[in-house]
Amino acid sequence: MQRPAYLHMGLEALERRACQAVAGLSDCRYCPRDCGVDRLADRWSACKTGRYAVVSSYFAHRGEEDCLRGQNGSGTIFFAHCNLRCVFCQNWEISQGMPPPGGSRTQDGTGHPRGTRPERLAEMMLELQDRGCHNVNLVTPEHVVPQVLEALAIAVAGGLSLPIVYNTSGYDCLASLRLLDGVVDIYMPDFKLWTRDASRRYLKAADYPDAARAALREMHRQVGDLQLDANGLAVHGVLVRHLVMPGLLDETRAILEWIARDLDANTYVNLMDQYYPAGSVADGRFAELRRGLKKHEYEEALRAAHKAGLSRLDGRAPTQHSVV
Repeated sequence: MQRPAYLHMGLEALERRACQAVAGLSDCRYCPRDCGVDRLADRWSACKTGRYAVVSSYFAHRGEEDCLRGQNGSGTIFFAHCNLRCVFCQNWEISQGMPPPGGSRTQDGTGHPRGTRPERLAEMMLELQDRGCHNVNLVTPEHVVPQVLEALAIAVAGGLSLPIVYNTSGYDCLASLRLLDGVVDIYMPDFKLWTRDASRRYLKAADYPDAARAALREMHRQVGDLQLDANGLAVHGVLVRHLVMPGLLDETRAILEWIARDLDANTYVNLMDQYYPAGSVADGRFAELRRGLKKHEYEEALRAAHKAGLSRLDGRAPTQHSVV
């Protein structure tokens, strides 16, 4: 089994990196929102997260990609809140519906009113390892990179030795990603939308495409193409997800062409078909998205991926959410 990147770094170096990251929370610039609030004082802005991360749930996830879930599941930790405001979010209750820390109890087993302390987050990582999970899969971590590093150092001191999966929307800033250089083994970013107009309308972040392109380039620079072990499990590299959306095939084509051209045609891409109306769309807004993905739309997306030259494509037959 390949040793995780952070074990090569060493515990002392990881602890120094974590201290540096946490200090930066006093003038937080850890995502493209660039809010500059003092999160060490438990203030927050777009991400609704102050000094401590908020964990919504953690468990052995058996619904991830085959190369992550293996036989025992991916050790998934879902962080609450998000720096995007996707109108179609399929995890809306976690990302946008939960009140910020201080207004309710968390679900991390401690009931701490201000979020999940690093010691408890470290315990979660170790519990997932004890359950036989193949990795620690951090979901929506863009706004809690310092808190993750702080907890990871504690977990490593306690014996953690699983690969780290950074499972992100792609709305990351380079300052955060550089803190993760030599720490994260597997980057799993979404690339949601290509144009500023679509991103402004559906993500409430016109700068999303620029941020995502810069982030994916940096992730690929750090870890390269996805590598699998003899058992087919991911151990290192980038896995890009793209959700095909109804009526937005031009966005899909542009994203797939960019991945093949600017990252690598050997990039592992999961072309997902499981769109369904959720979030604000399910509430009756954004009429153009208020339908499932049609079968021919997903098939056209698959053809676009092949035409772009992508050679490692995780593309499935349309699911029950797809319609003719």
